[in-house]
Amino acid sequence: MGFVSAVHNDGGVVAAAAASGASAQEAADEIARKLLGLDLAALLVFVSSDYDAAEFAREIAARFGSAPVVGCTTAGEMTPEGWTDGAVVAIGFKRRDFAMVARPILDLAHFRVEDGRVIAAELRAEMARLAPAAEMEHAFAMLLIDGMCRREEAVISALHRALDDVPIVGGSAGDALRFERTFVIHGGKVYGDAAVLMLFKTRLPIRIFKCDHFEPTPVKMVVTEADSERRIVRELNAEPAAQEYARVSGLADSSLDPFSFASHPVLVGVGGEYYARSIQRVNPDGSLSFFCAIDEGLVFTAARRRDPFACVREVFHRTEAEIGEVEMYIGFECVLRRLDAEREQAAHEMSQLYRANRVVGFNTYGEQYQAMHVNQTFTGVAIGRRREVA
Repeated sequence: MGFVSAVHNDGGVVAAAAASGASAQEAADEIARKLLGLDLAALLVFVSSDYDAAEFAREIAARFGSAPVVGCTTAGEMTPEGWTDGAVVAIGFKRRDFAMVARPILDLAHFRVEDGRVIAAELRAEMARLAPAAEMEHAFAMLLIDGMCRREEAVISALHRALDDVPIVGGSAGDALRFERTFVIHGGKVYGDAAVLMLFKTRLPIRIFKCDHFEPTPVKMVVTEADSERRIVRELNAEPAAQEYARVSGLADSSLDPFSFASHPVLVGVGGEYYARSIQRVNPDGSLSFFCAIDEGLVFTAARRRDPFACVREVFHRTEAEIGEVEMYIGFECVLRRLDAEREQAAHEMSQLYRANRVVGFNTYGEQYQAMHVNQTFTGVAIGRRREVA
């Protein structure tokens, strides 16, 4: 496969490039040619699982030795040219306007709330030395996490509390719907059962955002038997889970697949709002594996679609009304949203909408928004243009 590359670097404060090559080394070379001349405070990379992630991590770190490189593997990429697969996306934050510090969080199976407090405190102290508040007044955090760890809820909840007033968003790493192994990248290495927390400060206006296109219906399903540790629902409404889900959703249980789950998520009400809880797969015994935490007694609400384009445009319009012209939206979008668009034959149009609004990021196995781990959602951070003083 030859190089397919794109770059957004027109003198702004954030630069993005994408490359697709025959090897991790060639992809790293292409990213370096596009971005290496910039004075970067940090480089964020989203890597297709078609590549050897460990090799790419080594290669890209060797080329950007003075800038920390953080990233993860993907279930699809959002490049400056729109949606794609089999690529690497890189986002460079220029030192004039950004400072970034990062910490890996290892051994998530044994993560404790206290770990979150310690890591957040360390990052705050390091950032205070690197970028005094008088120089860079706006802060935000990002979390990239192993999409197969089943610990996202515990980690994001603890970090959100520890970060106080700093908004946090992020995404769960993917592996192109193989559901085998996903990785985060930090310091030239890859890690499983791990996450990376990044703290940014900037002199630019920023806003985090969240968007989904489903609303609740009166139809309910109760989880009556589950394996909470493994995120498996065995029974809904005291019936076999896949069979009951198919019945309620108006689907044939013999045809349940990722496209079905993308079009028919279930919702959970939390604090007056509804959040999507997406199904990963049907298991041979008729149980359902989920992308998120579940437990017996949880009440699912069947969802109704809204216009996905209207929802996304509303986010863009609202964000720009708040912070002015947006230089880039760094996006974390559930892979099931993309599958839903493909099923509805709207993928090209949505991809072009993202391209026109400078959305760059990756397709995830779950999204983090403040204290919540969510599914079938488009989250991220909008970075505004520099406002020059006359």
